[in-house]
Amino acid sequence: MTSQQIVFLLLALTVILAASRLLGAAAEKLGQPAVIGEILGGILAGPTVLHGAVGHALFPVGIGTALGALASVGVAMFMFVVGMEVSIGRSSRQGTAVGVGLAATIVPFLAGAALALHLGAGLTGDRRTAFELFFGSAMAVTAFPVLARILFDQRLMRTQLGTWAMGSAAICDVLSWSLLAVATAYARTGGTSPWTVLLVVPFAMVVVFVVKPLLRRLLPRISRGEVMLAVALIGTLLCGAVTERLGLHFIFGAFLFGLVMPRDDGTATVRVEVLDRVGQLAVVLLLPIYFFTAGMKVDLSGLTGESVFDLALIIAVAIAAKTVPAYVAARLSRVDPRRSVALAVLMNTRGLTELIILTVGLDLGILSPSLYSLMVVMALVTTALTGPLLRLIRPERRATADEPATSRAASGDPAGDVARPDPVRGG
Repeated sequence: MTSQQIVFLLLALTVILAASRLLGAAAEKLGQPAVIGEILGGILAGPTVLHGAVGHALFPVGIGTALGALASVGVAMFMFVVGMEVSIGRSSRQGTAVGVGLAATIVPFLAGAALALHLGAGLTGDRRTAFELFFGSAMAVTAFPVLARILFDQRLMRTQLGTWAMGSAAICDVLSWSLLAVATAYARTGGTSPWTVLLVVPFAMVVVFVVKPLLRRLLPRISRGEVMLAVALIGTLLCGAVTERLGLHFIFGAFLFGLVMPRDDGTATVRVEVLDRVGQLAVVLLLPIYFFTAGMKVDLSGLTGESVFDLALIIAVAIAAKTVPAYVAARLSRVDPRRSVALAVLMNTRGLTELIILTVGLDLGILSPSLYSLMVVMALVTTALTGPLLRLIRPERRATADEPATSRAASGDPAGDVARPDPVRGG
């Protein structure tokens, strides 16, 4: 990079970080996740307002690649954190969580694939199939991190509702990412399944059966925080590079490495330390870049009557396909009506997880820029509704202000009373 480009890059980072903090804080004052304000900042700087004049002035040509690279590292770190937060083994022992998680994944996937028949009417062959698989996956996701943050903020983490919601979201996340992996592989190979994609299976087995035991032995012996951070970074970036090279997106490798991080009692302290340090790196610097640049790709300036109809249809299907099956599954598990409604509302949370999926679809050419914009609006709307609806429902609360360490870790505060950025505050 030239000296002038470095100056512009540093100024761009300054603007992004300052705007993200201000708009994120404003969103939190309104009872919303910070990510909503941060994405809105990018939308305001994008082509939606003044045809992108603000963005062109702030971010001249030549620094986009550098910003994109930093954003990619931030997403990799975030997916590692998500993988560490998810505990599918514990969730599988909760009958209610399993039922709600399966219902809140399978039905939205099928509904999304059906809606794709209308939205992708002009597509044919492999592109149409890839679009249907991807759109179904995008509709099925529940944002585990932002859900944890909402539960923590409303003191629901230690209630039975919080336990069910976290378990259901964990199952939903793992299934959604698995479906997205299939859709991504299909989109990149055109349905021909080259041998490189098939190598993902033995790679995953090596990570689970070789790397995980090594981590269980290694981590308790590490006493220096910077060494733990280095291990997390090396493993996340390496696994991400491997899955990207094999034909999947790098986010799957980062997520997989987070999943195999040890969770037994002997590594609990180390796990909290890793979450803390990775969270500081990702949240303060890297993720705001991702939020902001993703928002700048949204273009709502050319909305037509047909686009507005499609947006309303997408939002309606997204909400109904999540809440109705989740509510039915909860009632079949003999959960009382009030908490069943609350659980259904929580499953409709999408947040950053949805944004990552949509950006993958845009990068792969599966989503058009116009449809990407509509889906981002849907993600913002469904996420923004969760907090107010929960306050309206007022499910039973038995949590105390003194959360245990495990709850703090799930909600993004593993360091307890240590002031630090929250790895899921924007999720």
